[in-house]
Amino acid sequence: MNPEINKLIYKVTHADGSGSCFYLRKHDIFVTNYHVVAGYRTVAIHDNDRNPYEARVVAVNPELDLALLAVDADFSHLPDFPLAGDDDPAIGSKVHVAGYPFGMPFTITEGSLSSPRQLMDGKYYIQVDAPVNPGNSGGPIVNDKGEVIGVTVSKFATSSADNMGFGVRIEALAQLLDAIEDLDRSEFHVQCDSCDELISGDEEYCPSCGAHLDERVFATHEMSPLGEFCESAIARMGINPMLARSGHNVWVFHRGSSEIRLFVYDRNYLFAVSPINLLPKKNVEKVLDFMLDTDFYPYKMGVDGRQIYLCYRIHLADLTEESRERILNNIVGLAEKADDLDNKLVDEYGCEFSLYSKA
Repeated sequence: MNPEINKLIYKVTHADGSGSCFYLRKHDIFVTNYHVVAGYRTVAIHDNDRNPYEARVVAVNPELDLALLAVDADFSHLPDFPLAGDDDPAIGSKVHVAGYPFGMPFTITEGSLSSPRQLMDGKYYIQVDAPVNPGNSGGPIVNDKGEVIGVTVSKFATSSADNMGFGVRIEALAQLLDAIEDLDRSEFHVQCDSCDELISGDEEYCPSCGAHLDERVFATHEMSPLGEFCESAIARMGINPMLARSGHNVWVFHRGSSEIRLFVYDRNYLFAVSPINLLPKKNVEKVLDFMLDTDFYPYKMGVDGRQIYLCYRIHLADLTEESRERILNNIVGLAEKADDLDNKLVDEYGCEFSLYSKA
């Protein structure tokens, strides 16, 4: 197993959730599942150090459940990630599933190959007994030689059965990769499953073979009014909102050293929260007195264990046309306050930076 595998696997995020992807240096392309990015032409990908990049969805094959992402950045320093050959891997051979399950940090689990050809929904998949969870979708299944043997899928309902995970077979990925040599990476393409032609226009039928194309493939996600409001606040901070998307009505980003979390809770409240510092292990009275005696309005300070939070909460019913500008300014103000306050608590009160802080 390549000890640098964590450098090759990224988290994919957008306004509806998250998944995983992996980088192929030979093609300068990221691979994921189609269902991970369906409805989006651009998404964010994040490396294991939480650095975000904007990625364009440049080619999809819905029938194979595969998508390819292009990023305008230099990834030539990353190691090679070889693809296995077309021969079926041996039943019982060791495999690893890598990715970001449930949007958590990078994880890798070990298991065995249960079946190299499992027929599901009219397609052959590989089946493994390594744990596969939502968020693993789009990540690689890797053999003991460090080769990719499949692309993890978690769209099958296996909640009633333990130790069942599935992956798109490697020859299906090769079918899509073989077609992108001269691809215009500035455009979105759909691969016809009948003739492998890549189609860039919004077509009802394949121009090459006449096969019918599902119009839903060309549909794009529309942001809700609340989402547009939240992203306008993020944009005011000079941050690309698309890179901050971390799920449905959830945004996570850094302003200076502080992590900022913007999210809807219980369908009724909008929260802006920053985990700014950790309480010192000794002489905590001084910082607690500061927190209790200082008026942080309209923000609140709180402590959970050693973690210190700066928070702002509004009821969604209070978000009106008249209050919109004030609330926008307060959200931006929380980020600015957090970035100033975390340094103050370190310098004057002996606190530590939060584990979520970024240099």
